[in-house]
Amino acid sequence: MSIELIMATRPIFLPGNASHREVRTVPVDFKWHSGLSLSQKRKSIQSFHESAITQGYCARPLEISSRSENSLGVNLSAFNLKLTLASGRMSTVESIFQSAKVFENGGPYTDLLEADSKTAKRDCRLRESGPLKAFFHEGVTWSLEPKTAFYDWLYISALLQNGISQQLAEYDGFTDIEFNPAKSLNCQAHSASVFLTLLTNEAIKSAITSREKFIDALLRIEPHIPC
Repeated sequence: MSIELIMATRPIFLPGNASHREVRTVPVDFKWHSGLSLSQKRKSIQSFHESAITQGYCARPLEISSRSENSLGVNLSAFNLKLTLASGRMSTVESIFQSAKVFENGGPYTDLLEADSKTAKRDCRLRESGPLKAFFHEGVTWSLEPKTAFYDWLYISALLQNGISQQLAEYDGFTDIEFNPAKSLNCQAHSASVFLTLLTNEAIKSAITSREKFIDALLRIEPHIPC
């Protein structure tokens, strides 16, 4: 009895380096192991990484998600990575991101800062308040363009605050097995790649100081993104 081979395509995000100073997003085809169990997800991740390495895209990829076999990858999941706000309140990147959403008929729902990541993401108000219009966080409004700017800024702020750039720099490619670009915009693996690219270009300290400087820096390393 023949076993049908199921293939999938997911992006790997490659940070800039001395020879290529822009973030690259490369689609990779790999064998997909169906099923919702952690073991099946990790088999898919392993296949994904093996394919990326075989094709010469990277040598040391890191899966950034709660499915990762690497504790660093698990800790860097937006559901786990925490950021201390100006008020002194600490929350996860995911909860902060959801709490900042401004819709046509409501938001931002700042009470989500107190919620855990899963609860914040599943809050029914996020689906019942009409179209997303902007993000509002600590007195600053972020528009929806460039599309990933606010999420990237939040995630990178948390990376800087947690002082883990040296650990992250040991890797040269980043994945998130749950991220499907056909269904989502923001991706923690992409944000990690942006972070290392800005770090390599020595632009991180300046970029993180304001919305305008961050967007300008983002467009320099990802000139193809719309704005």
